[in-house]
Order: sequence, then structure tokens, then C-alpha cells
Amino acid sequence: MAIKILANDGLSEAGKQYLEKNNFEVITTKVAQNQLIDYINKHQIEGLLVRSATQVRKDIIEACPSLKLIGRGGVGMDNIDVEYAQSKRLHVINTPASSANSVAELVFAHLFTGVRFLHDANRNMPLEGEERFNELKKSYTNGVELRGKTLGIIGFGRIGQAVARMAIGLRMNVLAYDPKVSEATVELSFFDGQTLSFNLRTVEKEQLLMNADFITLNNSPEQKGYVLDEPEFAMMKEGVGIINLARGGALNEIALMKALDDDKVAFAGLDVFENEPNPSVHLLMHPQVSLTPHIGASTIEAQDRIGMELATQIVNLLK
Repeated sequence: MAIKILANDGLSEAGKQYLEKNNFEVITTKVAQNQLIDYINKHQIEGLLVRSATQVRKDIIEACPSLKLIGRGGVGMDNIDVEYAQSKRLHVINTPASSANSVAELVFAHLFTGVRFLHDANRNMPLEGEERFNELKKSYTNGVELRGKTLGIIGFGRIGQAVARMAIGLRMNVLAYDPKVSEATVELSFFDGQTLSFNLRTVEKEQLLMNADFITLNNSPEQKGYVLDEPEFAMMKEGVGIINLARGGALNEIALMKALDDDKVAFAGLDVFENEPNPSVHLLMHPQVSLTPHIGASTIEAQDRIGMELATQIVNLLK
């Protein structure tokens, strides 16, 4: 009998086909959170795959004895009670190798948006562009270049290193902080086959905060509480830009809004939020914040890689 896998938040066609070729049954029905336990037990689901939308808490793990594996398409597993699942001898897997490039590109989408006011211009031009074109043009004349600026990267794993690679390509200076990483080699590959390698040593968090023109949170170091809170904002340069694609709980949104209102922070780019899927309305309406709805890994290429990375792990663990 085929092992049943419920991909509750979807799975790429490549990943689905790979599992099916290895005699797994892949179910892509979207089951409501409050119906998951009944569905898993009724259909004897052995593997549950989720992204950020589905929560896999102790109640599901406890009530579903057929489960043998929980897979997260992506990196962060805040929506899964990992330790409890592992204590029940469930496999818990994610896909750290698949989404780094897509997340890093979104970091720079937010950076370019912030330094050239695209988030605000895209709000105002449809409403006022016809009548106030010259006034809007004047209000957006103080953009800055990324070239020559210092980017502070908090979290220097695969995603942080992908961000560093792009920053170096833009001729930015890079400072990285990660208590688990002392140094890393970042390699740039070019269209003609040439490569360049850069050995980057991490620095103390305080040094990064005081010297960076822009700060990006990427797979932030594991710690309880906020990675960026009022004391950290106080240490930063005036007019710093903040990007968060790590996790909502890494950044104190109230402290961020105060720093924005005080002009300590010039702009922020957020893809993750403390209260997903219902972010703060005040944050959503803030004119200095560029917003995306947790789509860091949502590219066709990343989803194909994520699907295959999940599928190969599942086959290795359950077959």
C-alpha cells in the first residue's frame, strides 16, 4: 500500500511526480486547520507537508498516531512544534538549500524600493500623479545609491551568504553577524565561467549595528525575544534602512514604528510579521514601509527546488 503524503500548502509538480514514481500517494487537497486532525486520521496520513500557512502544534502531533514525518517547505519552522514532534519520534524536515537565492533577491527588491521611494510612489502616483506630478517628482529626489554603502547582515547561513554575494556584486561593503558562524567563503560566479571568492569574517552585533547603512535580518540567530528591539535601534546610524525576511518575532514592530516616526530609521522592508496572517494595520499603513505577504521563497524556481528537496528526503526517510 502506498504511503500517503498530505501536501497541505501545496507541492511543486516536480516533487509530486518524484514521490509518485517512488510509490507514494500525494494528496494536495487543502484541509482547513480545524479539520486537519480528523482528515489525517481518516486517511491514515503518514507525512504532512506545510509551508507557513498551516500550523502543526502539539494537538495535531498528539492526536494523529499515523504521522511519521512533518515537512516544512522553506527554512523557518516557527509554525511547527519541532521538539515535541521529535520527542514522539517523528521526522521533522525543512529545505534550507532551496530558497536562499529567491529570498536574497527579495531582500534587494525591498532595498531598491526603499532607497528610491518606490513603495510610496506606487501608492501616490495612481491617486495623485495626474494632478501633482511635479510635486511628487520633487518629493522623491533624495534617493541614494547602494554602491559603496555598508550592508549589515544578521544571520549568516545560506540566505545571509546569498545576500552577501549580491551585495558584493553591487560593490557594497558587507558586515555579517552570526554567533554560530565565524567566517564564510562567498563565491561569485559570472556568465563567462569566471569566479571570485571572498573570505568574510563575522563581527560582533554591536559593531554591525553602529556601522551599517542598511540592516537585513535573514534566518536570524536563534534566541528568545527580539533580535532588533529599542536598545538595538538606539545603537544604529541615523537614517538606517531595515529589512526583515527572517521571522516576524525577530523584530519589535512597535519599536520599529517609533524609530520610523523619529527618523532614526528611514525605511523598512518587511516580508514577515509578528501577527501573521493579520499584521498590524498601523504597520501596513505606514508610508515608510515596503510590504510583501511572506513571499520570500515564492518563485517558480525556488518552489521546484523545495519540492524536490522535500521529496528526496521523504523517500530516504520513509521508503
